[in-house]
Amino acid sequence: MIILSAKDLTKVYGTDVILENVSFHINKGERVGIVGLNGAGKTTLLRMLTGELASDGGECYISGDTRIGYLKQDGEFNSENTLIEEIENIFTDFPRMEKEMADILKEVEALGDSDADKSTRLLERYDHIHEDYRNRGGYSYKSEMTGVLSSMAFGEDTYNKKISTLSGGEKTRLALACLLLKKPDLLFLDEPTNHLDIGTLKWLEQYLKNYSGTIVLVSHDRYFLDQTVNRIFEIENHRLNIYEGNYSFYASERRARREAELRRYEKQQTEVKRQEEMIRRFKERGTEKLAKRAASREKRLSAMELMDRPDSVKSRLKLNFKENFQSGKDVIYAENLSKTFGYGSRSRQLFEGVNLDIKRGERICIVGANGIGKTTLLKMLLGQLEPTSGRLKIGHNVQMGYYDQGQQLLNNESTVIDEIHDEYRLYSEPELRSILGRFMFRGESVFLKVGSLSGGEKARLSLLKLMMSGANLLILDEPTNHLDIESKEVFEESLLDFPGTCIIVSHDRYFLNRVPTRILELTSDGIVNYLGRYDYYVEKKQEQVRSGREYIKSLARETASSPASDDGGDTPDNSQKAAVSSAEERRLKKEREAEERRAARAKAKLEEEIGELEEKIADLENQLSLPENMTDHVKLSRLSSQLSESKNALDEKYEKWMEME
Repeated sequence: MIILSAKDLTKVYGTDVILENVSFHINKGERVGIVGLNGAGKTTLLRMLTGELASDGGECYISGDTRIGYLKQDGEFNSENTLIEEIENIFTDFPRMEKEMADILKEVEALGDSDADKSTRLLERYDHIHEDYRNRGGYSYKSEMTGVLSSMAFGEDTYNKKISTLSGGEKTRLALACLLLKKPDLLFLDEPTNHLDIGTLKWLEQYLKNYSGTIVLVSHDRYFLDQTVNRIFEIENHRLNIYEGNYSFYASERRARREAELRRYEKQQTEVKRQEEMIRRFKERGTEKLAKRAASREKRLSAMELMDRPDSVKSRLKLNFKENFQSGKDVIYAENLSKTFGYGSRSRQLFEGVNLDIKRGERICIVGANGIGKTTLLKMLLGQLEPTSGRLKIGHNVQMGYYDQGQQLLNNESTVIDEIHDEYRLYSEPELRSILGRFMFRGESVFLKVGSLSGGEKARLSLLKLMMSGANLLILDEPTNHLDIESKEVFEESLLDFPGTCIIVSHDRYFLNRVPTRILELTSDGIVNYLGRYDYYVEKKQEQVRSGREYIKSLARETASSPASDDGGDTPDNSQKAAVSSAEERRLKKEREAEERRAARAKAKLEEEIGELEEKIADLENQLSLPENMTDHVKLSRLSSQLSESKNALDEKYEKWMEME
């Protein structure tokens, strides 16, 4: 069943054509990812489909009674509301229904036997409201609210925060939480992965996989697209190309299509040159017969439909990192690094015990929880911050180049060309314009102020400066943020070809699956080393969780079956024994034995509760994986909430059990 269709959609701003004659249809339940270069018109298309922006041509149809939800890049909230008030506004019908049912019961009670007919009508009304309340999820909406908020990293301590005090990332997560709780039939998402950490991303992917509605999303996150969509709409050169598969399928097919287009273009150009050469030779001979043949060929050549040079050849970012000289084999060595901010009771330690041994040619990716100190660690390696303790040694001939995710190293008051010329004065203006052209700064755009550039344009300018530095150690903080998909691919290829060393902080899981030779996870207690890429890292993390649980279980079983040891701690020494009577000794012995029995019973009861909780957790995990539950989002949310509560309770009981040892 077609839920959305578009025919010949066109959008023009002044003389700039954004979209031209775009046509497609989307069936109910499909998941569509929209991709394209920055500025290609992805958000424009999304706004036209939602009705927020009028088209300049064509038409769009959405089937009747379809409920639409739209996540914009900038959410719209009442800044005076609290976080929980904004969420509760979604469910205003339920409190109203609850009050109406309570009022009906009070009225029926007040009537008693005085008016049986009215009581019957009221109870029928009550049954009708109650059935509607139950069917719409009235008994589960509160747990669903807390479940989704928890998954979006909002704890109960944040519920009363004013919207005006939330960060940009928190507002994005809140907008996403509100939209998911509304459960629209047709879900439009514009860059939903912005400001989400890897854990929240994985939850969102699983949620969208099980979502019963239709999804249309714009994203630069290739791993996320691979996990969530089954069709790709690519906007290129104002037109729409459709690929029936996920991102990896699209990338492979697009590469093959572009290579075929380039071959056809080059073949046609070769044929044109051959014909032109033959025409020239025929004309040089000067005979009437050859002149006619030349005219005939010219006519055929002028009638030929000439192909345009493929856009992928014309507009592709050209990035090539080279080192001015090679570093020594040992690039960075660190021992027991720690970092603490503040003093005394207000101090906060980010991490300690960080050990590093990085060799020439390695591509190291650093991952870790938000706020653990990844950027701080990079600044320590650069010498911009001093470690609180530990030793750091930089190797021989190491020349560092730094990419900061906020582009704070750029001067917003400079023009694009001056930003480069101020550091590389030996280049002439024509040379600089040629280099800037490789980074898609052409024509008058080289005279734009840096402060007026988009995030993607600033990212390209920062990468250009880094490329020109000739550094043999690249230190990169979230380098793929703001880059469109094609620029990300070029950037990844350039890193894979770079002969020097790379240390990179990134949340981009597709990037993490292509670039690193190993992954380092930064924790509060130091570095955990994983000798592989992202999928290997995830696999090993899951193995650690499983083995940790099995170890605790086996430890509990062994302790329960082992005879209690007597360390003699409660035995009075000889002088005490001499000082008390035999009756007193018997009394003390009985008290000790009674205390030991109480402790044994408490421990046995605790171990029984642990066993029950483990069985409950196993049952909940099994229910979460059942196919019939995968499409019931209310049930999934309830089960997830129960699973989280059970795991927290299990952790508390294990802590008590360990204290008894």
